Amino acid sequence: MILAILFLGLHLSNARIDNLGYAAALLTTAAYVPQLVHVIRLHSARDISLPTFMMFALGVCFWLLYGLYTGSKPIIASNSVTLVLAISIVVLKLRYDRKALQELES
Repeated sequence: MILAILFLGLHLSNARIDNLGYAAALLTTAAYVPQLVHVIRLHSARDISLPTFMMFALGVCFWLLYGLYTGSKPIIASNSVTLVLAISIVVLKLRYDRKALQELES
């Protein structure tokens, strides 16, 4: 199945490849919205791993830089939004979870 998709992908125009990138970007970026909504509603980020989300945000920042250097619009668009979502979750984790803030300071 994957080989068939890859084979078909070789015959896509640049515009269709970009559309595939935008579809992937939309799905992977939107996946963080429920997590952010959950944290905001509960006023709790106890179940969020601070180191994981900090590494994730840094990785997204690097992807954004990569997209800017290569001019890839799907990568730029998705990682701009994902970076805002990831940083929002980190900020709320620090705001709602005092223990995480103390761990970060020590």
